[in-house]
Amino acid sequence: MRNREEAKTKAHELVSRMTLEEKASQLKYDAPAIPRLGIPAYNWWNEVLHGVARAGTATVFPQAIGLAAMFDEDMQEKIASVISDEARAKYNGQSSHGDRDIYKGLTVWSPNINIFRDPRWGRGHETYGEDPYLTSRLGIRFIKGLQGNGKYLKTAACSKHFAVHSGPEALRHQFDAQVNAKDMNETYLAAFEATVKEAEVESVMGAYNRVNGEPACGSETLLKKTLREKWGFQGHVVSDCWAIQDFHTNHKVTATAPESAALALKNGCDLNCGNTYLHLLQALQEGLVSEEQITTACERLFTTRYLLGLFDETCEYNQIPVTDVDTDEHNALALMAAEKSMVLLENDGILPLNPEKIKTVAVIGPNADSVPALEGNYNGISSRYVTFLHGIRTYCEKHNIRVLYSLGCHLFKDRTSGLAQANDRLAEAAMYAETADVTIACVGLDAGLEGEEGDTGNEYFSGDKKDLLIPESQRRLLDVLQKSAKKLVTVIAAGSALNVSGGNAKLFSWYPGQAGGTALAEILFGEKNPGGHLPLTFYRDINDLPPFEDYDMKNRTYRYFTGEVLYPFGFGLSYTKWAISAVCKTKDKITVKVENKGNMDGDAVIQVYVKADSPYAPIHPRLCGFRRVSIKTGEILQTDVKLDCLANTVVNERGEREEVQHMTFYVGMSQPDSFSVKLSGVQPSVITI
Repeated sequence: MRNREEAKTKAHELVSRMTLEEKASQLKYDAPAIPRLGIPAYNWWNEVLHGVARAGTATVFPQAIGLAAMFDEDMQEKIASVISDEARAKYNGQSSHGDRDIYKGLTVWSPNINIFRDPRWGRGHETYGEDPYLTSRLGIRFIKGLQGNGKYLKTAACSKHFAVHSGPEALRHQFDAQVNAKDMNETYLAAFEATVKEAEVESVMGAYNRVNGEPACGSETLLKKTLREKWGFQGHVVSDCWAIQDFHTNHKVTATAPESAALALKNGCDLNCGNTYLHLLQALQEGLVSEEQITTACERLFTTRYLLGLFDETCEYNQIPVTDVDTDEHNALALMAAEKSMVLLENDGILPLNPEKIKTVAVIGPNADSVPALEGNYNGISSRYVTFLHGIRTYCEKHNIRVLYSLGCHLFKDRTSGLAQANDRLAEAAMYAETADVTIACVGLDAGLEGEEGDTGNEYFSGDKKDLLIPESQRRLLDVLQKSAKKLVTVIAAGSALNVSGGNAKLFSWYPGQAGGTALAEILFGEKNPGGHLPLTFYRDINDLPPFEDYDMKNRTYRYFTGEVLYPFGFGLSYTKWAISAVCKTKDKITVKVENKGNMDGDAVIQVYVKADSPYAPIHPRLCGFRRVSIKTGEILQTDVKLDCLANTVVNERGEREEVQHMTFYVGMSQPDSFSVKLSGVQPSVITI
């Protein structure tokens, strides 16, 4: 395994031979070469959220929120391992041609393990949802897949954005997130602590916002007292991009760029994504930082480079060829992920469609033939995109089913052609829907409507959503299709909770990646059984929630929400019927029997929730274990579900963990509340201790 002490020793020796100016130059994301020491240029800024991103051709897996909907730790690690293979392959090939530009290195700024606490947040689809335990487990396995198990790190993963970061995007450069001690430790820091301690993540990225008054990228509380002293973090810390500049320009906690650089460096931010560290030498002259602090940061960064094997020609990953990118095997894995991630929300019996009884299918909507609806954000470029229309048409051609297609409407504008009258595609949509045996409406959003500030060009603001509705143009389209279609299946591509009315069935596809169209067709026609489950709560209306700027967890997420939901966290329908029973519980696991009582093979997502007998427990039972298993029709499977090691604890008002003596565990395929049980049709088993 990797030897950090050896890497630290080598880094210390190398840095000791650098001049002060050279050391300072290495603390920016675009670190220049130092030829006299044999150090090549290196760009630290690379993205692999759901595939190697922004660096040309790569396999595009489902967006992170879709990966979370799989509830599958093993699959999560397998996908991350493929991503790191492709990152190495591209690095090996491109660096051999002297290309060491941005997005082409091995320090990858993923995963995003912030908590998706409010459905308005545009970047929520980059996360693993609203639950700290699910986020922790998936973050850990993604990091392990990225970093590998070899002598060297295959890539160096990064947990971001540390901490308490989830919108609003428009305010992020000056916002101060006020959080009490309980919410901080129970919700906002839990996944970061887990990925540091259990996954040994190599880097952590700070957030743009302040946290209880301190800018996150220069927070003594977060970076020194919590990350390094309390958790024992050994890697390096990187700022979010141009976040340190915000210290003096927006947060106003410093007056000058040298002061901002000094505040970040002395509190443990080693690497600057941005250019404020150009002022480090001036900060040194002003007595704001010491050379020792510059040296320490530089040594941490070169420790990572040594751990990656970047100075070893015999590194085991140097031989990964460029042909290991965009392979048939990787495409098959992307297809499997898309199949596993899609969530069936409603079904009156129309699904799965019977190809022997259908002669004509209408595929209608702005996301039907849309590549952006597959991609999400922070994505690579696939050579194998299969849009929803393409996937359905390919399937239907094999079964002699005619496919009719209409755009139906623009994604958000009131017309598709600038010279036309409003609603210029509705008549076409109506006439095809009237003709077809089944209409498949492909609606929703894409990363142009929900995403990061500066990346989106939407009709709303800074990438966040103003409500839970799809754009008005699409609502008008669905109104027409409900009146015109004989049978209507609504497919929703998005990365966040939406309230979409209409249809005999609803399927939530997320942003399913390059093979999304194939996966959709397989599920619609019963080649595959949907098995995705919601990693977040779908609310009925934004007015049911506290203000977006309020970071208190009261009335947020399934653990604390007191209203009526549209679809609950953990929910997902299947084409088969399940029965579940808990056999026994030991200290760290529950043994479960699951029976497939229906007439179709499928995947069961076993979920364990715990309700602690304590005034400090969340209002509702919280997720403390999950496992996805494949079960054939008529089969009874016995399996173990590992439990959260903190299942017997609660976090008190001081932010401290306390052990609890009495707990109740609920073992089922959903939350144990009556609405979830009614929707899932599976009664949970109960174990009281």
